[in-house]
Amino acid sequence: MASPSSSSSAPEPEHELAPRVERASRVFVHIHGVLRSIILRQPCGYSAEVLLYGGQVASWVNERGDQLLFLSDKEFEANKPICGGVPICFPEFSNDGNIEQHGFASIRFWTIDASIDSLTEFDKASVDLILTPTDDDLLIWPHRFEFRLEVKLEANGDLKMKSRIRNVNDNGMPFKFPFSYHNYFSVSDVSDVRIEGLEVLDYVDYMKNNERCNQGSDVVTFESEVNRAYFNTSGMIAVMDHLALRTYTIRKNRGLPDIVVWNPWEKDLESQWDWKMEDLEKGYYRKFVCVEAANVENEITLKPFEEWIGIQHLSAHPGSYDDHLPNPGNIL
Repeated sequence: MASPSSSSSAPEPEHELAPRVERASRVFVHIHGVLRSIILRQPCGYSAEVLLYGGQVASWVNERGDQLLFLSDKEFEANKPICGGVPICFPEFSNDGNIEQHGFASIRFWTIDASIDSLTEFDKASVDLILTPTDDDLLIWPHRFEFRLEVKLEANGDLKMKSRIRNVNDNGMPFKFPFSYHNYFSVSDVSDVRIEGLEVLDYVDYMKNNERCNQGSDVVTFESEVNRAYFNTSGMIAVMDHLALRTYTIRKNRGLPDIVVWNPWEKDLESQWDWKMEDLEKGYYRKFVCVEAANVENEITLKPFEEWIGIQHLSAHPGSYDDHLPNPGNIL
């Protein structure tokens, strides 16, 4: 990963997270200066990198070595979000003035959840992380929670993320929050990308003062800045990159009924709607599209000791447009 590791001239060591015997998949700890990450690898060449900072997937690579997630090459800065990969938006999605825009989960250090043995499956490489609030977090969002995140790289290269958020308030109080997996898909040129699966759905257009609109029968394409939240979406959305002959699919559970679509376009590289666009150089907007599995229209409410689960399953398929796509299936 370019951003955190670019300050180091010598190769950084990798260490297996735990002893493995005759395992097909591998899990390693990697150190980028002040940052640590978990490397998930499959024998066919698939890999993913998960930062402890932000619990953020920073890299997802296919068997040909293609990077499937966009990532800024800006140097790492403490207490600043990292642009690209899959940031996690929690417990805020927009800026309410008290909490960092898109929440504080993406700028906190997570820990490896040692209570779960995630290394027992022969054909899957995975890691489990946990985040709990700091004293400073409780000052700006006074709710106690346990956020457990599982990131799994499957044998076929698919990337699965499962979030479990539990209310552990000891004062009997419920809390509400939105949530989003802020996926930055790497594309050849955003002007040649189309998104299928959002036809005829209602959406809020953040570029038009939150005006409520309907997509009609057209697929989503990009000719200028797009910033929308689509509601009551289906279990699978397809992101088609015509030039790369690649189609990404997002499969998700019912805990993530919405899809957010965003690209800043050239005129708005310092958009108020994104929390890190100052990291991007001119022209970078063409190299990514954000398509986010989310719950933003109706905030999630948890009573004490209740738990919410949000799952997304990302796949990358050769071909685009009219090629066959997988059945959404059961991702649970």
